[in-house]
Amino acid sequence: MSNVSRTGKEEINNATSPTTFGRSVESQAQMRDAAAEASPETGGEMLNIYRLEPIAKPDDPRWDNAPGHGVIVVAARTPGDARIVAAARELDFMEVDAAPAEDVTTANASAFRDDKLYTVIEIDRDRRDIKRGILDGTVSVDTIRPVEAD
Repeated sequence: MSNVSRTGKEEINNATSPTTFGRSVESQAQMRDAAAEASPETGGEMLNIYRLEPIAKPDDPRWDNAPGHGVIVVAARTPGDARIVAAARELDFMEVDAAPAEDVTTANASAFRDDKLYTVIEIDRDRRDIKRGILDGTVSVDTIRPVEAD
C-alpha cells in the first residue's frame, strides 16, 4: 500500500524522485574509489586467503544444478568476495551461444555461491603480497554446453 496521498489541485505524486542513480558527485567519487581499489594494478590491497570446500554429500540433489570443483583456494577481500572470485572463473551463459535469453547470466547459480554446497574457511589474513584471484585448485569450464558444435 502506498503512503502517497493527493489532496487539492497539486500535481499527481507517484512517489518517485527525479534524481538518477550514480550521477551525484559523491556517487561518482565512490565508484572511482571502488574501481581503483579493485584494480589489479593497485598493488598493496589488503587481502585474505580463503579455502572453499564442498560440504554437501556427493548425492545431494543440489549438485545436479551446480557441479562442484573440489577444494579451491582464493585471495579475496571477504568470505563473500571469495565466493565471487571462485564463481567468476566458471563459464557463464553470457560467454557462449547457450544463453537462454538476452541479458541472462548464470553467475549467481554457481555452486561456490551456495552455502549448502560450499563453505568458506579463512586460512590467512591481511596479506599485501598476493593478487585477488584463485591461488590453488582448478575450476572447470565445462559446466555449460553450447547449443552449436564448433
